[in-house]
Amino acid sequence: MSVSAREDTVMFARPELDAILSVYGRLVASGDCKDYAIDGLSDRAVFSIFRRTSEFPLYRIEKTPANAKKQGAWKILAPGGAILKRGHELGPLLKYFDRKRFRIVE
Repeated sequence: MSVSAREDTVMFARPELDAILSVYGRLVASGDCKDYAIDGLSDRAVFSIFRRTSEFPLYRIEKTPANAKKQGAWKILAPGGAILKRGHELGPLLKYFDRKRFRIVE
């Protein structure tokens, strides 16, 4: 990959990736997912969370810097592409996954 191609790619900063991997680790520990993928594209960075390797992503966490001043640079997407949560900062956005930590026991 040439230097100019790397400069045009959107990627996660290390603290952002640490926060996302922390959430992913909790999902793995609870048995909800088993694989992930990171994609750096020209307009956005995508962290995809898979239940199994051969399936569509269960969740996609996207960083789109062009939307930072509009709806917010961050969003969580469902398998069909529906936006589950959108925001300007990653920390509050990742609290979406905290709701999944609690289960009703009968």
